Amino acid sequence: MNQKTICNFVVVLLMVVILLGCQQKGTPVVINNPVADGHFADPSIVKYQGVFYIYATKDPWGGEDLAVMQSSDFKNWKQGRIQWPTKTLCTSPTSNDSRVWAPSVIQAADQKFYMYVSVGSEIWVGVSKHPLGPWKNAKPDNTPLIKGNMFPEYHMIDAEVFIDDDGQVYLYWGSGLNWVNGHCFVVKLKEDMISFNEEDIKDITPPNFFEAPFMLKKNNRYYLMYSDGKCTTETYKVRYAIGEGPYGPWVEGDNSPILTTSEDKTTRGPGHHTVFEENGQYYILYHRIKDNTAGLYRELAVDSLNFSDDGMIDKVKPSGVVLSLK
Repeated sequence: MNQKTICNFVVVLLMVVILLGCQQKGTPVVINNPVADGHFADPSIVKYQGVFYIYATKDPWGGEDLAVMQSSDFKNWKQGRIQWPTKTLCTSPTSNDSRVWAPSVIQAADQKFYMYVSVGSEIWVGVSKHPLGPWKNAKPDNTPLIKGNMFPEYHMIDAEVFIDDDGQVYLYWGSGLNWVNGHCFVVKLKEDMISFNEEDIKDITPPNFFEAPFMLKKNNRYYLMYSDGKCTTETYKVRYAIGEGPYGPWVEGDNSPILTTSEDKTTRGPGHHTVFEENGQYYILYHRIKDNTAGLYRELAVDSLNFSDDGMIDKVKPSGVVLSLK
């Protein structure tokens, strides 16, 4: 084998190694908004065995069940269906006629998946060994986790679960009535993910809160993110406050809100979001208004979520993302 042949062989070998490395790290994928076809709101997302699963409210104003979709590349989504929750299965003496809304799904320490979801304006909890089920009520007596009349002056919806670095699980929830007076509640959940002491419930409402709390922890800071305004209009927006612990106390970020209706109106009324991390980059997945002329029809959008050197969350620029998959 002459020197030229050896050099050519080395070049080819290096190219193969580079290509294999790129495949392992993932090829960047350009994601334009909306993320998927259809009318959805209030998204939650999990990733399991290389597949993304998004759970969301069906528009207008919820359905008999949830929207569920899956994708391995965040670009091509396959619609699915799960048998729980449904309006029929999740109805109690304290329910109202509100439909299935606002899921929050997480994988717990026992490797099972838990879903905290609003049905009939109260919070139910389901459990499954796989993101697509079979799901069932995690409570043996098939009752809601948070009854609709627990605090009658507030709306018992929009649950969001958060697991701290020490393994302690917290459940956040709350909203207001008639589009005013939103309050945020939190309680520690026990290891079974479905039990808590009522006396441990705390009202930790941050400034300018209305609904849809989401907890994010970064560099030992706690970021309570939430929505403000009226979700049927362009006033809906995402705010955040910072605290030293999961209960606060909260100081709203100097540049909050960080996601609002864009000047060109391509993004209208953005809110009720979730945050996920992929390859060290944070992303915000939220809904925005598609059409509110006759009913309320929303669509899902994703953008990068970044932090400044002083620990503030940067303003979000609605533009879609280049997602580098693991």
